[in-house]
Amino acid sequence: MTGSTALKTDRYELTMLEAALRDGTASRPSVFELFSRRLSGGRRFGVVAGTGRLLTLLREFRFGEEELRYLRDEKVVDAQALQYLERYRFTGTIRGYREGELYFPGSPILTVEGTFADAVILETLALSVLNHDSAVATAASRMAIAAGDRPLAEMGSRRAAEDSAVAAARAAYIAGFDATSNLEAGRRWGIPTMGTAAHSWTLLHDSEEDAFRAQVETLGTGTTLLVDTYDIRRGVETAVRVAGTGLGGVRIDSGDLPLVAAEVRAQLDELGATQTRITVTSDLDEYAIAALAASPVDAYGVGTSVVTGSGYPTASMVYKLVARQGGDGAWVAVAKASQDKASHGGRKAAFRILADGVAQAETISVADGFESVDTASAHPDGRALQVVLVEDGEIDSSAEGAAGTVAARAHHLRVREELPVRALALSKSDPAIPTVFVDAG
Repeated sequence: MTGSTALKTDRYELTMLEAALRDGTASRPSVFELFSRRLSGGRRFGVVAGTGRLLTLLREFRFGEEELRYLRDEKVVDAQALQYLERYRFTGTIRGYREGELYFPGSPILTVEGTFADAVILETLALSVLNHDSAVATAASRMAIAAGDRPLAEMGSRRAAEDSAVAAARAAYIAGFDATSNLEAGRRWGIPTMGTAAHSWTLLHDSEEDAFRAQVETLGTGTTLLVDTYDIRRGVETAVRVAGTGLGGVRIDSGDLPLVAAEVRAQLDELGATQTRITVTSDLDEYAIAALAASPVDAYGVGTSVVTGSGYPTASMVYKLVARQGGDGAWVAVAKASQDKASHGGRKAAFRILADGVAQAETISVADGFESVDTASAHPDGRALQVVLVEDGEIDSSAEGAAGTVAARAHHLRVREELPVRALALSKSDPAIPTVFVDAG
């Protein structure tokens, strides 16, 4: 990815910077925290996604000549702020949950430490990335749980903005999907890609048989034929006649899927195509996938629901100042006290408390300053959840690119095994484990 990402931010970040430069608070050491007060949609857990993308975008968070000219021409900030932005490089430290980790209400998903000026202007970028990607990953994980061992393909690019579609494919893969239809996601992050033909392919030809024959001649008998353009039963018969009993698969994109899948399986078996796989699509979500658990379905393709967070397109995360140094140099915990929007002040350390490998609680240790924050030794029954992502401005590249995506996927699949059984249900409920705030030390 090339080009500055610095203007992918809200104006008030820069006007606050301007005012802080004027009154001398811009250099005040500060701690910002990205967290979610609640889980969207009564879900029982959330999935952190977007961290690797955010780090790559942070590399390009630079105010070049074009960005500075725009800010100057539009009189967004004054000359002093422009001079600061011209030299801007994030020099602070960012700690956070590993990508693919589970989170709960109040989890300190990302902690940004630096001067106020260093950290405040990252708010919009951090939230836009993690809110979108985590919403997709949370929905995708629920779908993967519902699918069990059956493969899932993400195919929602046509239902999202072009850049969001690529990001959504990555988030879905991290959360357990096996492939994507999006080639840019495949190129950029090494995600397996899939796809054969749409209904337009069949409609292009003079007959369904002509369409199937041309596809088989091009892609081989292992291809998947879309059999519901006209009559499904006739489509299945034609598919097997053209490709033989070694046909790789058929796809069904309409109808009462549990009923149709059973009928297609019976017909394929009668025709001798006992190894031909059945893939179903057609506006699936986690509930539809769960309803198909007992049906003879081999794979699922999910579009709209996964790229839109299955009805909850944002993870409702916020980015708040939680600690700062006062004029006397002492650390002060700060928090918003607004009704229904309160936050917990103080720098935090997070631990997943386990018993026999099963998550019991999220313990958040809270301290005013830096020296008194708990370490893993203070919580021997817990798994430390935070890692250093950026240290003194140096980005940990292991979370980026294809390798970072694969690592995030592996981490998610591993930590999902820690969930208690009640967390796997799709019905609305309280979070699967409680979040417990304790004083450090």
